[in-house]
Amino acid sequence: SSVTPRTSFLSSGESAFGGCCRERPAGYNLSTAEPQRSGSSRFWDMAEKNRKEKELLLVDANSLIHRAFHALPPLTDKSGEPIQAIYGVASILLKIWKERRPSHAAALFDRPEPTFREQEYPEYKAQRPPTPSELIAQIKEAHALFGAFGVKTAEAPGFEADDLIATLAERFSGEEGVRIVILTGDLDSLQLVRGDRILVRILKRGVSETEIYDEAAVERRFGLSPGALPDYKALAGDQCDNIRGV
Repeated sequence: SSVTPRTSFLSSGESAFGGCCRERPAGYNLSTAEPQRSGSSRFWDMAEKNRKEKELLLVDANSLIHRAFHALPPLTDKSGEPIQAIYGVASILLKIWKERRPSHAAALFDRPEPTFREQEYPEYKAQRPPTPSELIAQIKEAHALFGAFGVKTAEAPGFEADDLIATLAERFSGEEGVRIVILTGDLDSLQLVRGDRILVRILKRGVSETEIYDEAAVERRFGLSPGALPDYKALAGDQCDNIRGV
């Protein structure tokens, strides 16, 4: 389905990254020593650019939580409460933090209330079964998990996490020296890819493998540019979201 930037999600007076994301802790340095250079100058120019570039990580929280819940066997904590979704999301974040800790990050959540899509099209996602109670408890607990990683969380009644991600991606895409990476298991987010400034990191298998999509990768997979994907979905339909197509 098409995602909708919500322009009112952030006030126009907020400065870049204000109110939703968190800077690196004091004293944190991506690289404390200059590497010994070998190979082409182009490679090192790109490496230097990536080292200096800030990264805004936008996490589709519900997508990650659902993927972890269904991909991992049932796990419980010492009090007997289900914990596999929390464990899986923590594993994903730890892997990313070890590879390259983002300079800024926000996790966006769905809300239980109907969204504007259900109001316009009542059959939207109508085929999906109710969320299990043991998963609901872990969705609530996930806010604390993201907080432990220094990641701010946000949600808005009537909108999906996708819409808030689109809002933030659009808001900060013009910031100089900032690359935006969207972490999700939902291919709908590929419509937001823009050059090498907005990338999407898709969970590929379970919670252990991911694949990064830029515009070229989207075109290789679908034969279409990212901006054409909403029209493609409208014509072809989307069984996952109960969109019939033409």
